[in-house]
Amino acid sequence: MEDLEERMLKSISVYQENLSEVRAGRANPAILNKITVDYYGVSTPINQIAGISVPEARMIVIQPWDASILKDIEKAILASDIGLNPNNDGKVIRLNFPELTEERRKELVKDIRKMAEDAKVSIRSIRRDGMEDLKAKQKNSEITEDEKTRGEDNIQKLTDKYVAEIDKMLDNKEKEIMSI
Repeated sequence: MEDLEERMLKSISVYQENLSEVRAGRANPAILNKITVDYYGVSTPINQIAGISVPEARMIVIQPWDASILKDIEKAILASDIGLNPNNDGKVIRLNFPELTEERRKELVKDIRKMAEDAKVSIRSIRRDGMEDLKAKQKNSEITEDEKTRGEDNIQKLTDKYVAEIDKMLDNKEKEIMSI
């Protein structure tokens, strides 16, 4: 049971991480999480070689601790698929987030709904594994019919809880995207 809950929580955290990387028109440093820079031969995340700040709602400022890697950071951002053009002034890199069009907002909402459905499928798959495990245990006479039924009820409650959490996260992100 704890294993199932742990796996469901992992699905939730993956979904939450994917949501945080969706560029919703507001500056969010999380979109830089997967971008790495070759720093003295080591692939290093930007947040480990530079200070990242959000001085305005639609701007991220990246200030490297070593000015010599400014160009490398700029190249890494251009090579990534975040869709932003870095402005390099020789000291810092600025990322400006453009205003979202209505069409782009609807596209983003469609994307996050698909992500939510994928997360729900993952949780239901975990539920199915748990149910099959209970059936196998009952078949091998390790547990009784009543224990199997109780276990199935508990697994279903856990599934419902995490599916509702995904729906709540989806609603919040949808409101955020549509209200910008």
